[in-house]
Amino acid sequence: MRKNFGAKPFTYPQPVLIIATYDENGTPDAMNAAWGGISGADRITICLGSGHKTVQNILARKAFTVSMAEASRVVECDYVGIVSANDVPDKLEKAGFHTTKSEFVDAPLIDELAMAVECRFISYENGLMVGEIVNVCADERVLDEKGSIDPAKLQPITFDPVNNAYLKLGEKVGNAFKDGAQLK
Repeated sequence: MRKNFGAKPFTYPQPVLIIATYDENGTPDAMNAAWGGISGADRITICLGSGHKTVQNILARKAFTVSMAEASRVVECDYVGIVSANDVPDKLEKAGFHTTKSEFVDAPLIDELAMAVECRFISYENGLMVGEIVNVCADERVLDEKGSIDPAKLQPITFDPVNNAYLKLGEKVGNAFKDGAQLK
């Protein structure tokens, strides 16, 4: 038997995305968002309310980065989501985050978060921010021996919308584009 919850934004996993921008003075800013994901081969779409300072920064600078929140930085990642840069302009500094300017877009990379997607602004309508992915970068500390991103080293977290919790992704359970072939 199933329990009905009604129309709710419940899906698993919901990646915890840290969106970073520069404000009008060049001060780095970031926010936490869980409603987003890949929406095309070179597109990312994130649901963001227009009142966020980060949204205003993206509209002005036409660029942003999206870092994957990590288990080792859950406190800092949650902090940038519960405090507004409209009220605390130096919230990245207070979180203990440091930044480096992206080589590809006019936005900061957060040094402490090992993986980021660098994006150019495409559109913002009805709360949906769409960006063109121009680069993905990862710190060497999360790469495997082949030079690929190793999720076990990255330890990205997801948002559990039912219990308002962050969860660390788990172990490998199968092989994409391969395991299903046994049913052919």
